[in-house]
Amino acid sequence: MSVNPGTMGDSPRRRRRARPGVNSSTVARAAGVSQSTVSRALRGDPRVREDTRRLIEETAERLGYRPAWVASPSPPRSRTIGVVVSDLTNPFFPTLLTPVHDELQIMGYRVVLFAERTDIPTGQEALINLLNQSIDGVLVTTATLDSKLGEALAGRNLPVVLLNRYVDGMDVDRVISDNYQGGRAAARHLLDLGHRAVGVIRGPANTSTSRDRHAGVIDGFADAGVVPDERFVREGPYSHQCGYQNARELLRLATPPTALICGNDVIAFGALDAVKSLGLDVPDDVSVLGFDDVPMAAWEVFQLTTVRQPLPEMARTAVRLLVERIEHGDDITARRERLFATSLVQRSTTQQVAR
Repeated sequence: MSVNPGTMGDSPRRRRRARPGVNSSTVARAAGVSQSTVSRALRGDPRVREDTRRLIEETAERLGYRPAWVASPSPPRSRTIGVVVSDLTNPFFPTLLTPVHDELQIMGYRVVLFAERTDIPTGQEALINLLNQSIDGVLVTTATLDSKLGEALAGRNLPVVLLNRYVDGMDVDRVISDNYQGGRAAARHLLDLGHRAVGVIRGPANTSTSRDRHAGVIDGFADAGVVPDERFVREGPYSHQCGYQNARELLRLATPPTALICGNDVIAFGALDAVKSLGLDVPDDVSVLGFDDVPMAAWEVFQLTTVRQPLPEMARTAVRLLVERIEHGDDITARRERLFATSLVQRSTTQQVAR
């Protein structure tokens, strides 16, 4: 690390005493840079320009800031982040992983991917055993409401950030979208098109995404005085097969729904296949609506109406929170949450109900 004389060096004659309440965020604000830039500069990261590094070191000296790692050296970091996913065949995960990888690469970290079944206890236990001291932090994208994964990782003093889902009472940073309002928007859209007999193929009940989206759908219909028919509600994994089987079942009822709200886009893709398998047409015979807006949803073959989550922005934000937690953990005490708005994207799979 390159250190200017009289700034972050070890000379007791020149070094100022650290002031109470001064941390890396204080230095960042005073120098007009980001907190991560402060960390990189004080660690001698060659990506930081010389003039910026000098400004940060002089600002830190003036404010009396001395990083904890200077006074109490910690073991060297591996600069490796573990990313936990469950099903790489689901196009949702590549949509998240690309910006996660790119952002971490910019920040000087590499990624180790853990594809494990976190929806069952044995999968969680196997994953916990895989993670070791060579990992600096973990980004979890598949937490279930009954998951012990985050708690176990935190017990190992590993920084953890939950991305896309959360677990009630788990005291870790999280980045989520407003799934509840997304569910309400889906219900309002179909109501505006005149649909009242609406089927719902929701995701697994042990996930915050499914729970919150479904609650939003129910309340959206309640706002219009519509009580959803319980015969039209199905539940299953976030998979094509779930959408296909449940849509066929719903559409073969004596009085089938005129529209389907699907728990995510992959379920919706399965529902579209089911409609075609029955010789029906979307949207003339039934409207289909998804959730997520993965890139495939906009393909001409699908043109799926869906609720959009800003997935790339959510992924990049989760990476930044995790790296800040790794590099400035002593300065961050409270759990942080970043909530992103959802929005409805209308394409060609929904239309006015036939009278």
